[in-house]
Amino acid sequence: MENYIIDQQITGKIYNQDDIMYKDFERCTFTQCDFTACNFTGVAFIDCNFISCNFSEAKINYVGLRGAFFDNCNFTGVNFSMVDKLFFSIEFKNSTLDYAKFYTLKIKGTIFTDCSLIAVDFMSTDLTEVLFDNCNLHKAVFHDSIAQKADFTTSYNYSIDPERNKLRRARFSQEGLKGLLEKYEIVVVE
Repeated sequence: MENYIIDQQITGKIYNQDDIMYKDFERCTFTQCDFTACNFTGVAFIDCNFISCNFSEAKINYVGLRGAFFDNCNFTGVNFSMVDKLFFSIEFKNSTLDYAKFYTLKIKGTIFTDCSLIAVDFMSTDLTEVLFDNCNLHKAVFHDSIAQKADFTTSYNYSIDPERNKLRRARFSQEGLKGLLEKYEIVVVE
């Protein structure tokens, strides 16, 4: 297999540990592929689409993701904090990212649409202008995060301490305000 793969449609492939090491993929579409066993060392995905792919518990250290779009993918337990930080722009739709870690990443402008983000670690993450569109943020951890201009208006089940996070001009729905007051044990009656 060559090291630079461009404009390929790949369906139903189960990747082994060394199958993608040191390879660059550009404008490729992966459908129903399994990446759980892969070693992502030296791998770059540029303007690639992933549809119904499985990354659950994958060790994605040092992968480059630029213009990567994930639809209906599973990232349960994936640690994004070791990805190539200079080469990182992603979008998620209908995906499961439960227990994932974005610790210290700058994911400015990232879009999460209809995603499950249960117990995700956003500690010290730059969430500036991130859109959480109809996402479940139950037990997601926001601590020392920068969520300025982030949009939480349609998301739910979050608990964010305004004293421990930068929330200037972040957007919340009236119903979501309960998640900002939780630490005060205030009862909000509707």
